[in-house]
Amino acid sequence: MEIRDSSLYIVIPVHNRKEFTRNCLQSLRQQTVKGCKVVIVDDGSVDGTGEMLAQEFPEVAVLRGDGNLFWTAATNMGIRYALEHGAERVMTLNNDTIASPKFVEAMLHWSEREPLALLGALNVDFNSQQPHYGGEILNWPLAASKRLLDFLPREEWKGIHKVSLYPGRGLLIPREVFEKIGLFDEVKLPHYMADYDFTLNASNHGFNVFCNYDAWLYIYPEEGGDHKIRRLKSLRGYYQHLFSIKGGGNLKNYTKLTLRNCPKKYLLPALLTGYARRIVGYWIR
Repeated sequence: MEIRDSSLYIVIPVHNRKEFTRNCLQSLRQQTVKGCKVVIVDDGSVDGTGEMLAQEFPEVAVLRGDGNLFWTAATNMGIRYALEHGAERVMTLNNDTIASPKFVEAMLHWSEREPLALLGALNVDFNSQQPHYGGEILNWPLAASKRLLDFLPREEWKGIHKVSLYPGRGLLIPREVFEKIGLFDEVKLPHYMADYDFTLNASNHGFNVFCNYDAWLYIYPEEGGDHKIRRLKSLRGYYQHLFSIKGGGNLKNYTKLTLRNCPKKYLLPALLTGYARRIVGYWIR
């Protein structure tokens, strides 16, 4: 019996990287669940992405930006479209991912059992075929996280596990969450950390955040913008890491995230330790 769900909208922001987008969309076509809507937000691609989408994926809704949306505003554009068209669940997804055939099925399985929860997916390194990221537990005083894959027994790598936060790379969000807390903050966090901020904010408003170990999403860990900046190991890369809009260690973004979400009793150590980790970490990681 064919499984169908027309209330799930999958929102994918893209800027160039046509081949990643093609492979991602092909994996979504092969899902065991049919009927889900896919929304691509093409933010000013100049590599033929628009033409490829029109020719090869006519079923995909394509929204267009001018190249200055970055991740947060592009994602919000897609989410607004989804909600306006009746979405009950929205999944945010990056184009440099490959969904396993039962990925959507496994996400919906647990979403039906935890209808008000946000669900992330188990990220698996495409090249090594090994689990790479399965959520984390945040320690505010140390400004650090413990990754579940580092301490969760292998026999428990199944089902859902509660986490502190989750990135937007394969994040399933019920409509009720948007209705209560709004969208991602594209003004204060235009690119990095908007997803972490959103899931922390949702948790602070009573919504659980889980990582779904039954849903496998293949990723390319080295393709992230900050990974590329970290590989530079140069003064230019160091500056970009700490201050550019695509820098994962951006001090301004970390300050905003912490002030908005950290419990007051941990605020000072979280800020000081977090700054130190970012200032030093570029050279030692």
